[in-house]
Amino acid sequence: MTETNAKKRTLLLTGASRGIGHATVKRFSSAGWRVITCSRHSFPENCPWEAGPEDHIQVDLGNPKQVVDAIREIKSRIGGELHALVNNAGISPKGEDGKRLGTIETQYEDWQRVFQVNFFAPIMLARGLVDELQKTQGAVVNVTSIAGSHVHPFAGAAYATSKAALTSLTREMAADFGPRGIRVNAIAPGEIDTAILSPGTEKLIEQIPLRRLGTPDEVAKIIYVLCTETSSYLSGAEIHINGGQHVF
Repeated sequence: MTETNAKKRTLLLTGASRGIGHATVKRFSSAGWRVITCSRHSFPENCPWEAGPEDHIQVDLGNPKQVVDAIREIKSRIGGELHALVNNAGISPKGEDGKRLGTIETQYEDWQRVFQVNFFAPIMLARGLVDELQKTQGAVVNVTSIAGSHVHPFAGAAYATSKAALTSLTREMAADFGPRGIRVNAIAPGEIDTAILSPGTEKLIEQIPLRRLGTPDEVAKIIYVLCTETSSYLSGAEIHINGGQHVF
């Protein structure tokens, strides 16, 4: 039975409005999945894909109480089954003129908010929806970053350390969620060609063995694989999607 003829699968995706998230919505939607998106903003009237307000949850992932409320709302909409959760949302505060914020410049409040969005929200969502994921023997994909293992010229210290923590969390989740039949993996994108690239990113191409930026669709395709039967025995892995940049 093909996926289109089978019962429609459901994906919950955070950070869907642009870049990798936008491409992921399109990839799963084209395969016949129902995609529920989470955002600080209300459902856009000019939504760029086929969806309605019933497939959008307005939530500020930086507010723990709102995350708890959102989980309750998500449960009421998905009917007891969730096939995949992709934790893609992430924030990286910048200084004046987009300057990278290091460990000395980053304010305590920024550390807290970055870790709430990039680290705590993913585990809150996964724990809150564990029964729904278990029912389908579903998958969780955490979106980390090349900045989690390298000091990056543009990504700030809070962002980088939160992504490193998310990598470790992926390992711990794989151990804890595995006995329930839930696979947990991570992807670590490198320099991806999106509308929010930092000025100067083009100079990094010389450090990438493939000598080009990646595309959001190239990342979305791997996310899709990690959520389907193709990767049925893969758990606890972090896939580097960076054209070989991580080898240096």
